[in-house]
Amino acid sequence: MKFGAGQRTLRTEDHRLVTGRGHYTDDHRENDALHLAVLRASAAHAEIISVNVSGAASWPGVITAACGSDLVAAGLQAIPIMRSYPGPDGAGSMPSPSRFAIATDRVRYVGEIVAVVVAETARAAEDALEQIVVETSELDAVVDIIAAIEPNSPKIDDRADSNIVTSTRYGDKQAVAAEFAKASHRCALTVRNQRLFPSPLEPRSALAYPDTEPGRTILLVGTQNPTAVHQQLASALGCEPEELRIKVPDIGGGFGMKGYLYPEDVLVTHFAKRTGRPVKWQGSRMDDFLGSSHARDQLVSIEAAFDEQYRIRALRSSTYVNLGAYPGPAGPILALNLGPKVATNVYDIPHIDLEVRGVLTNTQATGPYRGAGRPEAIYAIERLLDHAAFEFGISPARLRRQNLVKARQMPYRNAIGETFDSGNFPAVLERVLDESGWNTFEARRKQSRKQGFLRGRGLSMFVEWTGGNAFTETIRIIIDSKGRIAIETAVIPMGQGISTSFAQIVAAIFEIDIADIDIMTGDTAMANGFGSFGSRSLFVGGSAVSAGAHDALDVLNREAAAALEVSVADMRYEKGCFLVDGTDHRIGLFDLVGRRPEKKVIFSSTHTVKGETWPNGAHVCEVEINQDTGETRLARYTCVDDIGTALNPMIVEGQIVGGVAQGVGQALHEGVVYQADGQLVTATLQDYGLPRASDMPSIVSILYEGSPSTNNPLGIKGAGESGAIGAPPAVIAAVLDALRPHGVRHIDMPATQATVWAAMNAGRTGWAQAASRSERSGTGLLQREESAAASLG
Repeated sequence: MKFGAGQRTLRTEDHRLVTGRGHYTDDHRENDALHLAVLRASAAHAEIISVNVSGAASWPGVITAACGSDLVAAGLQAIPIMRSYPGPDGAGSMPSPSRFAIATDRVRYVGEIVAVVVAETARAAEDALEQIVVETSELDAVVDIIAAIEPNSPKIDDRADSNIVTSTRYGDKQAVAAEFAKASHRCALTVRNQRLFPSPLEPRSALAYPDTEPGRTILLVGTQNPTAVHQQLASALGCEPEELRIKVPDIGGGFGMKGYLYPEDVLVTHFAKRTGRPVKWQGSRMDDFLGSSHARDQLVSIEAAFDEQYRIRALRSSTYVNLGAYPGPAGPILALNLGPKVATNVYDIPHIDLEVRGVLTNTQATGPYRGAGRPEAIYAIERLLDHAAFEFGISPARLRRQNLVKARQMPYRNAIGETFDSGNFPAVLERVLDESGWNTFEARRKQSRKQGFLRGRGLSMFVEWTGGNAFTETIRIIIDSKGRIAIETAVIPMGQGISTSFAQIVAAIFEIDIADIDIMTGDTAMANGFGSFGSRSLFVGGSAVSAGAHDALDVLNREAAAALEVSVADMRYEKGCFLVDGTDHRIGLFDLVGRRPEKKVIFSSTHTVKGETWPNGAHVCEVEINQDTGETRLARYTCVDDIGTALNPMIVEGQIVGGVAQGVGQALHEGVVYQADGQLVTATLQDYGLPRASDMPSIVSILYEGSPSTNNPLGIKGAGESGAIGAPPAVIAAVLDALRPHGVRHIDMPATQATVWAAMNAGRTGWAQAASRSERSGTGLLQREESAAASLG
């Protein structure tokens, strides 16, 4: 089949996008549009005494200016979290400060909006901001997780007893303690998963304008989840959902950051409703750094108990996650729920004791970013296994092989209670070892040494949970007599090739050209659903498209039989035509539709998959390090990814390679940095490091299709986040392998050139060996955090 599963069909959307014909939010023009600008807080923590906007309101070209109290008086509500989370003791509800579109009584992070101006031009709005006078009383700020849990740390929310506002626990503490007591070997490690900025190519922007339907306002915004934004926006504005409509244009990257409602979305919609005119806000790159959600920022202390054969008998960990000042809808769930699902990774670990705590700080909120909770959990256990392999004097491949869940154990229920429906982890491991030249590495290491470089090799394995707990999708199929089929869906394209993938499914089922298929997305007046999150788009949305197309074909087959006056049993469908077996009687698909008075037919289909999918993989990275400068270069990268059925291998490989690049960015380059007083140091791309094309080797990406998912009819496993999960531990393992001759036993991300150089020199003086002894004995940072937590009760 030309467009069926396994075909490397060129992406249908690319030509339009790469030739400059994409249509993003900022490209949209509305006549008589007003422009909105926001004033952001320069202090991380302060009481608001007064905000005087009168000077801005009288500035030439300004329509209105407002502060937080003005909007509260106008009836605006707090932006809802939309989810409930447990309190600090694991019960009750999580306390957190209410977040309004504009701060009302206190600012809690640098960049929080304190005032707004709406003017005839963007220049007038920006100039008028300088006329606003804000009087505050600064308070002590805290940005670091460990500092935030100290007993006398400044509290972010006065209603809470401490900055630890949510927690949960998994497993059996006593059973784990018993396994540790009799363990033949133990290994402990504390790792930090640094704060990241998702860095989509397109900064956020928003445009609100009156709809053609009286009394309804459209918000045009690049969001991955228009239905959730619709719900949040109605709540924040205190209006009926019917008064609002969300439309989504092309999106220049989302990665989880563009998943929910932002204050600027509320503001443009409020003032559009109030003035009756379009209102636009276009963010800058600095607006994104200051005002958009960050990611990761976890501290994990993890320990494993091994038997005599180095099999893991028990795992325990303590995780602190920095939620920022205002936890968002998805921020807490990443560490509390998603990370634990994969905490045991691909390994057969019978006993666990995992505790996760969420901490408030004077920073921007953390939220989803490619992988969303799973990269942090996988990084912790993979780093632990590498550390254990070195301490025990055995190969990291052997230690993993010894502990893998075997194919015969599928479906496998892990210690958390999650069930892997399919997978062959040993086959994936052996394939990557073979493809990467694992057994010939020492020859390459010697060659690098001759050239003055340290060479290291790292291996990582992972499994990830996909689906976002949203397993139902509704789509509409519209077939018209002019020869076109349209699919209406709430799944959102944002660079992942989903329009092509959906079109491939429809083209294969109806046996027509892919050019005759239109994918229509991003309009809450047309379709609603969970959007594009958690690598669910294809296996949930695609399954709905497939089921709907088959159902539509069945209905039309019966209709064709009636039109040709034959039995349905005598009918068959081929290349866009319904044919009667054994005769030359036929009727074309579009001719059949043309017999209807309306010249088209519409089918609505709701489909639910059985459950999540569990893509998994193994990655091997080799690096070369300049031992004089600390510069690290990726020399080779090989990955084998079990993605179930590959509908379009070219798209899947592109997704995996893109994820690897972002994972490499985290490992070697990226990191959001706040000063102790809460000032954001990395507020531009001059300060925040991103990987470049020249940093990446040619990645060997191999798709393993031997274990299709049994939870959806397509056999697909969501693969959009895999690369970002497998890369960080593989790269750091390679860096450490190269640095061990210099006495380096531990390094945190990002392993920048300066960090690597400092670690090598510290190793030469014996500092790194002392740090390693501290890690092995479980003292240091873990002891400090437990002491701080204990003092809070």
